Amino acid sequence: MQFLLRFCAATVFTCGLALAQAPAQAQQAYPERAVRFILPFGPGSATDIAARMIAEKLQIKWGKPVFVEPRPGGDGLIAINAFLSANDDHTLLYASTASFIVHPYTLPSKPPYDAERDLNPIVRTADSGLAVAVSTESGATTLRAFVELARKHPGTLNVAGGAGLAELSVRAFVKEQGLNVTVVPYRDIIQAGADLAANRIQLVSSSLSMPMPFVQAGSVKLAAIAAPTRTPLAPDVPSAPEAGFPTLGYESTVGFYGPARMTLDLRRKIAADVIEALKDPTLAKRLFDAGLVVAAEGPEELAAIVKRQKEATTRLADVLGVKAKEN
Repeated sequence: MQFLLRFCAATVFTCGLALAQAPAQAQQAYPERAVRFILPFGPGSATDIAARMIAEKLQIKWGKPVFVEPRPGGDGLIAINAFLSANDDHTLLYASTASFIVHPYTLPSKPPYDAERDLNPIVRTADSGLAVAVSTESGATTLRAFVELARKHPGTLNVAGGAGLAELSVRAFVKEQGLNVTVVPYRDIIQAGADLAANRIQLVSSSLSMPMPFVQAGSVKLAAIAAPTRTPLAPDVPSAPEAGFPTLGYESTVGFYGPARMTLDLRRKIAADVIEALKDPTLAKRLFDAGLVVAAEGPEELAAIVKRQKEATTRLADVLGVKAKEN
């Protein structure tokens, strides 16, 4: 009888130990199959370039395919809906905070998701170089000169901003300065580069990488960095606050988000793998050349940045007199 009791106790202990170890083993095994990165921007955007570089590294480390799927359009909603409908911790959203943080203010009705609940921060990867670029042909090569040109020729100039915070900040800038210009909506802001170079639009706020080919060709000029401070990506270009237009000086960072049910342990594991990949100086240099400065931090730090940027977005919305439509 005593042997039987000892056997049962040992069996229970072994089973309990196995169950306790199961989550850790499952975590260590991640990923178990192919991983998808869903992006709200099109091919060639800074986010797309970064996602492919990181995917290349992770595919080697994980031993599983890592696919990058750009889903531009719908002010970022197409990508977010694709991510949410997957309901799968092997499908991650890779986006800048600027691409979703404004939805309560810019969509005609309540967003079909709750960012705080449904977009679970995993890892910050980089700060995107953001810039305000102007058409050289317009003759307005600074923000001050653009404002003067718009006031001199009301109703004739066109402006645009990348999906989300960039467009919101452009609209706030236009209202603050009392300008009569047209804000042109783009499904994919990459298409605005050629229009800016041809002077069909005169000002665009977007990732720094978008206008750079046209800057190098001489048809576009960087008027300011759309950030609170200058960037090492273009150290000679003043920040928007330096130029006297703080409304255009918003902060944005790029990172990965998982589904609501993804555990903190798993998020930390994925973050550690991504941060390790970003330590490669070759990768960091490639990202820098693409207009991104590595800023690798874990889920808690990314969550804090999102909170801070939500507060900044509220201030822009106040300029426009727009109230949040929240779930």
